[in-house]
Amino acid sequence: MFFSDIVGQEQVKERLLLQVKENRVPHAMLLAGPPGTGKLALAVAFAQYLMCTNKNENDSCGVCPACKKVSKLIHPDLHFVYPGKAGKEKSDTADGATEAGTDVLAIWRKMLLENPYMSETDWYDAIDLNNKQGMINVATASEVIRKLSLKSYESDVKVMIIWLAERMNVQASNKLLKLIEEPPAKTFFILVSENTNLILKTILSRTQQVYVPPLTASEIAVVLTEKHGIAPDKARDIARISNGSFYEALRLINQNTGEYFEQYRNLMRLCYAKRYIDLLDWVDDISRLGREEQKEFLSYSLKLTRESLMLNMGLDDITYLMGDEADFGKKFSPFLGPANVNQITKAFSHAYECIAQNGNPQITFADMVFSLSKHIGPNPKT
Repeated sequence: MFFSDIVGQEQVKERLLLQVKENRVPHAMLLAGPPGTGKLALAVAFAQYLMCTNKNENDSCGVCPACKKVSKLIHPDLHFVYPGKAGKEKSDTADGATEAGTDVLAIWRKMLLENPYMSETDWYDAIDLNNKQGMINVATASEVIRKLSLKSYESDVKVMIIWLAERMNVQASNKLLKLIEEPPAKTFFILVSENTNLILKTILSRTQQVYVPPLTASEIAVVLTEKHGIAPDKARDIARISNGSFYEALRLINQNTGEYFEQYRNLMRLCYAKRYIDLLDWVDDISRLGREEQKEFLSYSLKLTRESLMLNMGLDDITYLMGDEADFGKKFSPFLGPANVNQITKAFSHAYECIAQNGNPQITFADMVFSLSKHIGPNPKT
């Protein structure tokens, strides 16, 4: 992975390069920011640069043995930790582990090489996590300690990348605390997070935090045109509505609307018509989705509700809709305003919190749709 492969983030790249040039790389770094901004890609590119034996001014050489192995994610001194199934006594979230005959590391390598902007949901789908929340457990923490206690195999440095560090449970965090604070010589932790509020403050205090901001629309549009062959006009539209996420931009290349659009539109129509039997059928359908998919739907619903409100207020210039979403938003926006938007967003947000805390989907979504039906219609309740 080269820095040049990563979309935008020039200031972050310059900061990382400067740390190496000035020999002041922190022993523990936290790359934090919104999803889809290239944090994991930056972590791998930085690891490759650290291990490169023939560094260029602004990137790794790509031809030395270390670069070739890191580029395939097979360097023996580059380690990964990622969320896996909770409650396992044996680690299935540290590289090299297998579970039930499945080579988790092989899946990780394949997915990361194919799309370094992959989402948490993509990963959970790949390892068949279904409705469960991914976790980095204490067994994984023990495996990290074991690996880093060994001598380097080939490189002068060892790098441990912990993807989605917020998924470490308390026991794992506490077990790694001392190692993160005082790792062996030339051993570097690179933590990647999309929600630092869920990381123990004692872990945060021992890392140097680097914020990875949303990408600009122009940065995304240029890459879509030059590397993905998207027509400039379409690339600009996709970049505008991707809200700074290159992952979202890639997802939108072959579709004009989000995958949850039909579910949202159907829900709004059923709530408007007060068709309660059909709403219960809708609840049954949404409850069959995996927990991460349910959370994604609720996040999408909050976004589309916000965009429709902007249309209601005449703020078309700052809306991020196109195609069928835009057409629906214009039709739906008259029924969404100051009188009911707070209650609607509250219903979606409350459902998200319940699902995130492993609440029963049937109960959660049934409560949500009956709440929404009170506030969507010609004469919504305030």
